[in-house]
Amino acid sequence: MSLPRTGIGNYIRGMVAGLVEAAEGRHEIVVFAPTGPRGRRRVDAALAQIPVERRVWALPGAYYWRALWSRAGQPPVETVAGDLDVFHFSDWMHPAQRGGVRATTVHDLVPVHFPDLVHPRTQRLHTAKLANAVRTCDVIFTNSRFTADDLHDRLGFAPERTVVAYPGIDPGFAPEGPRTELGAPYVLAVATLEPRKNLPALVSAFQRVRRDRPDLVLAVAGAEPPGGAAGADVSGEGVRRLGFVSDEELARLYRGAEAVAYPSLYEGFGMPIVEAMASRTPVVASDHASLDEASGDVALRAHSSDPEAFAAAIEAALDADEARLEAGVRHASGFSWRACGEAVLRGYENAL
Repeated sequence: MSLPRTGIGNYIRGMVAGLVEAAEGRHEIVVFAPTGPRGRRRVDAALAQIPVERRVWALPGAYYWRALWSRAGQPPVETVAGDLDVFHFSDWMHPAQRGGVRATTVHDLVPVHFPDLVHPRTQRLHTAKLANAVRTCDVIFTNSRFTADDLHDRLGFAPERTVVAYPGIDPGFAPEGPRTELGAPYVLAVATLEPRKNLPALVSAFQRVRRDRPDLVLAVAGAEPPGGAAGADVSGEGVRRLGFVSDEELARLYRGAEAVAYPSLYEGFGMPIVEAMASRTPVVASDHASLDEASGDVALRAHSSDPEAFAAAIEAALDADEARLEAGVRHASGFSWRACGEAVLRGYENAL
């Protein structure tokens, strides 16, 4: 895939790093990935600093081979990956296996809740993966208790076979370090430009805030939606679209922002909320329950489809006191990739 690595890709990379750290050399961990030539370069770059064995194959037309392999159910994964005790598959490939624990991670149920808001190809792939996971997995990992409960309520997966493995915060997201200067104070939004992220509602709320703060800018960092879907209209007075930014630039943006706004209608967890807190920046988040765990009792919450309420919450964030900022740093410190890896390792061991 030629897309930039965003939420799910960052989670997978962090989980692998945390799993290697938690295993402390007691287990053999192998990353297995049949992918295209560009995909191989991206996988190699993502894993460059992680001491893990890689079996990454450059395969022309890899997307179609992965889809066919998943649908056909043959041959079992051991035929090409070798013997294994646990097979933890991704969103994009779920071949059958002969034995061992079968596991996956469900990051959210967006295709179930918002089938009309995702690209048809994404809808097909994720729907097939979810159906296979619920039918065949010994354990399913989720990145929040909300998603675990959602998985049980919507798809009937047994809660005792679900393990929550919260995402971690990369060390680069911290109060210390360089800050981005945009020539004016700015509120930062971090999200792909897809309808579920609710960015037009944020623009509407921001315009109300700007009436009294005409120098304030809304900076939107995020790529176009995956799969060629149409992006949301994010434009208006004082709005700057930054496009996709690297993790290094994102860390600088968090530190330089007056506040971070996250108006999403639904998430699996909501990583930008915690990354901003780790950077000692106040956060305004949607009041949807899927953001409760990321927000804790620190983020300012408002109904994101109510422009007046969300504008008031942004105003409060802009005036946040030191106590709230320090509380955010403490809350964010509870999320680490080591802890994520430990949760995954315990899940494997219990299933074994």
